[in-house]
Amino acid sequence: MNSGSLNFYLAAAILGVLWLGTLVGKPFGGRHPVAARRVEPSSRGKLVLASFLTLFAELAFIRWIGVELRVFAYFKNLALLLCFVGFGLGCALAGEMPRWRSAVAAVFGLLLLVRMPWRGGLFDGLSQSLGGAGDLVIWATGNGSDWLSYGLAALLAGAVFLLIVSVFVPLGQTVSLQMDRARSALPAYSWNLVGSLLGVLVFFAVSLLMLPPSVWLGAVLLGFAFLQASRREMMFVASLIVPLVLLLHPQADPGTKVLWTPYQEVRYRPEHTPDGETYGGVMGVNRTFYQRIVNLSDEFLARHPGLMKEAVDENPYNLPFRFAAPNPTVMIVGSGTGNDVAAALRNGSRGTDAVEIDRAILDLGKQEHPEHPYGSPLVSIHVTDARAFVKRTRQRYDLILFGLLDSHGQFSDYANMRIDNFVYTAESFREASRRLNSNGVIFLKFQVDHEWLAVRLAEMLRQTFGKSPLVFKANSNYSVGATCFVISPGKRVEEAMGADPRLAKFVKENASALGSGFIPITTDDWPYLYQEGRWIPRTYYSIGILVILIAIGLYGQIAGARRKAPSLFFFSMGAGFLLLETQVISRLALFFGTVWQVNGIVISALLLALLLANAVVERKGARWPRFWTWAALLAGLAIAYWFPFDRIGGSPTIAGMIATVVLAVPVVFAGILFATEFRAAKSPSAALGANMLGAVAGGLLENLSLLFGMRALLLVAMGVYCLAGVGLLREKQAAII
Repeated sequence: MNSGSLNFYLAAAILGVLWLGTLVGKPFGGRHPVAARRVEPSSRGKLVLASFLTLFAELAFIRWIGVELRVFAYFKNLALLLCFVGFGLGCALAGEMPRWRSAVAAVFGLLLLVRMPWRGGLFDGLSQSLGGAGDLVIWATGNGSDWLSYGLAALLAGAVFLLIVSVFVPLGQTVSLQMDRARSALPAYSWNLVGSLLGVLVFFAVSLLMLPPSVWLGAVLLGFAFLQASRREMMFVASLIVPLVLLLHPQADPGTKVLWTPYQEVRYRPEHTPDGETYGGVMGVNRTFYQRIVNLSDEFLARHPGLMKEAVDENPYNLPFRFAAPNPTVMIVGSGTGNDVAAALRNGSRGTDAVEIDRAILDLGKQEHPEHPYGSPLVSIHVTDARAFVKRTRQRYDLILFGLLDSHGQFSDYANMRIDNFVYTAESFREASRRLNSNGVIFLKFQVDHEWLAVRLAEMLRQTFGKSPLVFKANSNYSVGATCFVISPGKRVEEAMGADPRLAKFVKENASALGSGFIPITTDDWPYLYQEGRWIPRTYYSIGILVILIAIGLYGQIAGARRKAPSLFFFSMGAGFLLLETQVISRLALFFGTVWQVNGIVISALLLALLLANAVVERKGARWPRFWTWAALLAGLAIAYWFPFDRIGGSPTIAGMIATVVLAVPVVFAGILFATEFRAAKSPSAALGANMLGAVAGGLLENLSLLFGMRALLLVAMGVYCLAGVGLLREKQAAII
């Protein structure tokens, strides 16, 4: 029995004893309507802590579940919506005792469900079924068409999502109850925002320090303990941190390094020759094979002839330099652990810019790569987003190498966008072409599992250079099978083929014939590389419907007296703000890069903007003009829609700052309008609950960008805010009557 299984059984035993102990005593967190009716003063500390935990737990659970269940790494925003459903339900149940028992049980239900020793077959099958749609690329899944398996997988996903909902119900109850008890709703809302901001900042620090999930989720459970009503309940919940840590102990083979980077979970296992020499290792990302570190130096191959099965010159790492000019200047985007960088040095590069977004992967290459390419003085290291580097550099290159740069996760919890989406757009390739010397070459390697993906990449290169690229396969026993795309603005590719008959023969024998069907190219406005066409994939439909069904089912738990239609105004404001938030994050990522810091900075800035709006309304009071604020909001959205962001001159940083100002205008006015009405709301909990449910609707509407592009979401937001105006008018008329 391995240590992971032992920890599982030990944790389960401890958990069983603890639950048995609590069952013989007074249960906590149940339905006690009499106790709930006791009027107690509002606690600012409890409000801030619950608000902190809401944002922190939201980020923690979504990130963790996206690694444990691989398919959800690509649908984090939908899991986010379940967090909103849970919090919104909690707001509607503010009159009941907080459901902490259900929340704690849900935490351990998730842990036991996804960490059980026999989980592999069950949940690998789930990922295979949900991710097997042919119109969407998800790595390490098949092209499944078994609708029965697909439906069963959706039900299993629904069970996981239902557990996530349960975690957030008592947080919504606590926050909304404290707001209802406050003397004034607006200051209480400001403290809610302060707690949320702290939650984002602390998770920002957790990501920076690369702390494991046992720390994040342990902190969530500790926060739950501090929110309990009695010392006994507090001690009980705090004691559960022990089995939680045991359950979260990494289940990995001995000698495997496990790193939780700000982007993903990375696992690395060294590999050895038959005589015990370390020559590299295998790296996985989010439980999926990602790349292998290999030693292709002449000295190593001479000591171990026949270890590498294919011809060394025709492997995916050495091939690009057969096309490039002698002693090239090289840019490598997605340099990873350094295999391509090592190849550049072996092939006489006189200067290499290595660009890698994940510092932890780069550090792993520094420590583990046997050729030590990152230690060479000829290599300059750039820890940043590939597209951001291409925008900012003024260097020109003989070879720009896209090194199997493909994403295994989402960039943001608020957008259907993967980390590398902006790298593979028509605008990005045009920018890269301007960084080439006259005889320069672009060499792009990609794992192509669907022919339409190869057609899209080839078409973007054809449109950029006015001619078709060479497309051929270069398989390897120590790398994924790479489809290679090679093109040059001049005749360099043709000259290289003519001067190297062996290269010409290899290309001819491994040429890829591409289909002729129409595949839309990706652009900065529609950057969805991994989606076949401008439609919503069936996976998004099924999980989106699942979210709606869960929300409707849980709505039945609300007592009849409290079960009423949510405020149209607050519902629409929630939907509109999530759409606006998605737009801000996506747009600024284009200027500042899809680095993890952008998420934290943007969300923090949005929360600060809302705090500023609260301060303005608190100062002006009832004199603030509601109609003109609403009109200014719509005007700000219209300006953001029509503003020519792509024509801003100057550096990308200056352009990004201008974009920030333009997008900040509707955010501030939306915050002022919300704060003005929230200040006068009869029931802050009902207003907050309607706002959360609106955010769920906004998250589902965000999928319209898959049809019409991201910019169109501003038009959708304008329509939603028009509904908010209708709700505002109706509430004003009702007040007069």
